[in-house]
Amino acid sequence: MIKDITMGQYYPAKSYLHDLDPRMKIVLLFFYVILIFFIRTFYGFLFIAFITYVMIKGSHLPVKMFLKSLRPVLVIISFTLFLHAFFTKGGEVLLTLGPLTVESAGVLTGLFMTLRLMILVITTSLLTLTTSPIALTDGIEYLLSPLKKVGVPAHEMAMMMTISLRFVPILIMESSKIMKAQQARGADFNRGSVVERAKNMVPLIVPLFVSAFRRADELATAMEARCYRGGEGRTRLYTLQLTPKDFYALTFVVLVFVLVLATGL
Repeated sequence: MIKDITMGQYYPAKSYLHDLDPRMKIVLLFFYVILIFFIRTFYGFLFIAFITYVMIKGSHLPVKMFLKSLRPVLVIISFTLFLHAFFTKGGEVLLTLGPLTVESAGVLTGLFMTLRLMILVITTSLLTLTTSPIALTDGIEYLLSPLKKVGVPAHEMAMMMTISLRFVPILIMESSKIMKAQQARGADFNRGSVVERAKNMVPLIVPLFVSAFRRADELATAMEARCYRGGEGRTRLYTLQLTPKDFYALTFVVLVFVLVLATGL
C-alpha cells in the first residue's frame, strides 16, 4: 500500500495539462472541487467522472497511476459508505441487522460521498503529477502574494507546502527500503492480529522518523549553505506567464460549471 501513494510525485510528460500555468491549475482545481459538491444526481456523477477521465487521458499519464492513488484511501471510503448506510435514515429499508437498519437514502448518500472522495483524490493527484515541485511552489506563492499586505509569509508557506509534498515520495522509498531490511531479518508485517501487526510496525516507524529528521536537517543545512533567506529579493530564471491554453482550460471548466448548475445534475 505504501508504494501506491502517488501524492507529491511528478510524472514528466508532454501534454496539454503539463503545459498549463501552475496558478491556473490550482485555481481550476479549486473550482472543480466546488463543482463536485454541487452534484446531487447519479447522472451528474457520471458526467463528472467522464470529464475527469477526459482530463486523465489528456495528461498522457497511465490510468493505473490514478487507480493506485485510490488504494491508500480505500479504508476511509469504505468507512464513509458504512457510516452513511447504517446511520443515515430515509427511504425503503433494505437490510435489518438487530437494532441497525440499512435504508435506501443512507446507501445513496454513502455512494455519493464515496464518489466525491474518489474524484477528489484523483483530481488532486492530477495536479501534483502534472506540475513540478518548483512550478507548484511558484504558483502557490503567487496566489498567496496578496496576503503579504497583512503580514502573511506567502513564500515561506508555499515553500513549506511544496517541501511537505516532495517529502511524501522520498519517505515512501525510505519506508520501502526499511521494510525490506526488516523482512530480511525475519520481520512479518502481514500476519497476526491487529495488535501484533501494530507492534511489528514499530521497527519500521522509529527508523523512518529518524531518517525524516536527518533529511530535514540536511535540507536546512543545504539551504543555509546557499544563503537562502526566504522570498525577500528572490529572482526567478523562468517567469510564470499565462497563455491562450490557460484561458481555454478556464473557459472549459466555467462552461462545465454553468452546465451543471443550469441542468441541476
